[in-house]
Amino acid sequence: MHKINLVNELLPELYPENKALNHRLAESMNYSLSAGGKRLRPVMLMAAADAIGIDGEKFIRIACSVEFIHTYSLIHDDLPAMDNDDYRRGKLTNHKVYGEAMAILAGDALLTASFNIIAATPDIKSTLLVRVIKELSYAAGPDGMVGGQVIDLMSENTTITLNELRQLHSAKTGALFCAAIRIGAILAEATEEQLASLTNYAMEFGLAFQITDDILDVIGDNTKIGKPVGSDEKNHKSTYVSLLSLQKAQKAAQSAVDKAVEALKSFDSKADVLRTLAKQLLTRQN
Repeated sequence: MHKINLVNELLPELYPENKALNHRLAESMNYSLSAGGKRLRPVMLMAAADAIGIDGEKFIRIACSVEFIHTYSLIHDDLPAMDNDDYRRGKLTNHKVYGEAMAILAGDALLTASFNIIAATPDIKSTLLVRVIKELSYAAGPDGMVGGQVIDLMSENTTITLNELRQLHSAKTGALFCAAIRIGAILAEATEEQLASLTNYAMEFGLAFQITDDILDVIGDNTKIGKPVGSDEKNHKSTYVSLLSLQKAQKAAQSAVDKAVEALKSFDSKADVLRTLAKQLLTRQN
């Protein structure tokens, strides 16, 4: 996809190693940034703006800032104190290459650099940039991604309810998807009705993404996922599969995708990328 190529081209330019204060830190940051991935969040940000009728590629810098935050979260998730994973996207995790201390600092640097990228973005109204920073900092903070990760850690070795699991992942996983979509809509100056519809889409998308992630952890292919399957069971975590069964989890994923697509009913063909991204969750292999 053209948008993925644009993201991959710009990411290394936003914090080039040859201009960094500390080359080793920049190398660690870019190691994880360049490790591949679907670039879903930046693509969804641009696609949300497209759905409103504004060229989302105008917001490529801000889209990449969201990928900075996503990458930071992956580095920290893989740490020994968290999920203790050795591989991510088919490559050794950051701490396995650069050491635990550098991995922590690389994650910290990616998180903080993302907001500098947003603040320094030219040709966008300052009022919009403030709204973007508010959305992203909320999604990444204690009521979003970080808070969800805390609940995830506290839920190990215990069985939680389906409602608690959904709350956990709406913060840990769904919040950043929701922020990406809402930021794209905000930058495109969407109406309140459009923003509400896109927010509903993002929430159902995030749910479908997490359910299919849990399914892949059971029946996925190590070589396609890029990390060992069975990590949820290894860490004694409740998942949609463990709480529902594999078949019921698959039906729940289908239902969430249907609701995501339904949320876009008021949009024309400009929202087709968002529709396609939701439907592809049901056949994803990584």
